[in-house]
Amino acid sequence: MKKILYLVHRIPYPPNKGDKIRSYHFLKYLAEHHEVYLGAFVDDPGDFAHANALSDLASSVFLCPLNRRTARIRSARGLVSREALSVPYYRDKRMQLWVDEILEQQDIHAVVCFSSVMCQYVLGEQYRNLIRISDFVDIDSDKWRQYASSMGFPLNYVYRREARRLFDFERHVATVFDRSLFVSAQEANLFREYAPECSDRISHFNNGVDTEYFTPGKGGETPYAAGDANIVFTGAMDYWANIDAVCWFANEILPLIRKRVNKATFHIVGINPAERVKLLERLDGVKVVGAVADMRPYLAHADLVVAPLRIARGIQNKVLEAMAMARPVVLTPAAMEGIEHTPLLASVCSDRADRFASHCIDVLESDEKREPLRSARDFVITHYNWDRNLSCIDEMLAGPASGHNV
Repeated sequence: MKKILYLVHRIPYPPNKGDKIRSYHFLKYLAEHHEVYLGAFVDDPGDFAHANALSDLASSVFLCPLNRRTARIRSARGLVSREALSVPYYRDKRMQLWVDEILEQQDIHAVVCFSSVMCQYVLGEQYRNLIRISDFVDIDSDKWRQYASSMGFPLNYVYRREARRLFDFERHVATVFDRSLFVSAQEANLFREYAPECSDRISHFNNGVDTEYFTPGKGGETPYAAGDANIVFTGAMDYWANIDAVCWFANEILPLIRKRVNKATFHIVGINPAERVKLLERLDGVKVVGAVADMRPYLAHADLVVAPLRIARGIQNKVLEAMAMARPVVLTPAAMEGIEHTPLLASVCSDRADRFASHCIDVLESDEKREPLRSARDFVITHYNWDRNLSCIDEMLAGPASGHNV
C-alpha cells in the first residue's frame, strides 16, 4: 500500500455531475488500494456538509473554499501574466501550503491531479522525484475553441486566447508528468496529434457506470403525467454546453416533434437551471424540473432520453446512465464522441434539427418504446465498469518516477 496525494479542482462528492462522478470513482478506487491524502476546492459552501463522507475514504482531507468572485479577480490577472485564465482561477496559497506540508510530513509515492489546473501545485523541480499523473479528462482547451466559434466579440477573442494559452499549459504538463490521462481513446489520440512529443506518456481510461444503482428495477414511481409522451434531458443546467443543448432542442426540435406527437413533453432535469433555461417554460410542452434527489425515476419512466449537445468533449455520462436504465436515446455526434461504437446509437444520431426530430418521432411512435432495451444495458455493463477500467492505474503507480522536468 502506497501513499497517494490526490488533488481535485472540485470536491469529488456527491457524485452528481460529470466531473464529480469520475473524480469520486477515481478516489474510491485509489482508497481501496492505497492510503490517500485528498486536497480539493469547494465552490459551493453546501458541499462542506459532505466532508465526513470523504473522511471515510482518505486519511487526510483538506477542503479549500473557493470564492468565485475572488477567483475571477485572480483569473483576470492572467491577462497581464500571459497565462491561461483557468490556471490562476485555481491558484491558492492555502492549497499550496497544504500540499507542501503533506509532502514534507508523509512519504508520498505519487501525486494524482484531477484536471490540468491542479497540476500547478506540483510542477516545480522539487517535485520531480514523485510519480506525477494528471487526469485531464477532456482537452479543456479545445472546449474553449468550440465556445469561441459560437460567440461574438469580445467573448470570441477571450475564448480563443484561453484555448491557446490553456493548451500551452496542458502541453507543458504532459511533457513534465509521467502520465497524462483522458476519458476516451478518441480524446487521447486527439491530444497526441496536438502534442506528438508527449505521445508515449498519453493514456486513457473510460468512465464507468454504477449499473447496480442505474438499473431499470430501481426506477420508483413515475414523476410524469399520464398520457404524455415524455422526453427528458439530464445534466447540470448552469453548464453552457447543456444550456445551448436544451435551448436548441426546445426551440427548433420540439416543435417539429409536436406536429406529429402533440403530447410530447420535454422535461429538463438538473441542478441550477440558468435564466435562459427557466425561460423555456414559456414554450408549449417544456417543463423545467430543476434539481431532484434521485434522477432514476426520470430516466426509468421516460419514453425517450435526448442528448442534443452541439458542444462536447469526452464521454457523456448522461447517455451511458440512460442506456444502463435500458431507455432509448437520441443524440448528436458531439454527444456520441468518445463512446464505444454501437449501432444502437449510430442509428439515432444527427446534428440536424429535422433529422433529430425524425429520430425522436420514430422512437415515440414505436409500439416498443416502453420496453426495456436490454442490449443497451448489456453494452454499458460490458464497456463501462469502473473497477475494470481503472485497473490500468495500478501499473502507472508501480514504478519509480521518471523525473521529467522542463
